[in-house]
Amino acid sequence: MHVALLQMRLLLPSRTLKEKRAIVKSVLARARNRFNVACSESALNDQPADAELCFVTVANSATRSRQLLQELEYWLVSERPDLQIIDLQVEDL
Repeated sequence: MHVALLQMRLLLPSRTLKEKRAIVKSVLARARNRFNVACSESALNDQPADAELCFVTVANSATRSRQLLQELEYWLVSERPDLQIIDLQVEDL
């Protein structure tokens, strides 16, 4: 079993924490449903225009776990063009 972590920092089109919460909740729920990953907002909780999200997956091989996280990244870029990825890190745990 291989565990992989994807951390991404996003620039959001929100001006208030309420708007940010709506965007983050939507992205996390849709990622959970579509890719069966564990995910959460891990930092920058009090900044309305920035978010740091973490996604974790478990697979039979390191290649498959990284592939799934790459698919998630591509999905996010195509599904939410209003969000800008500032930083991206993938780690095998």
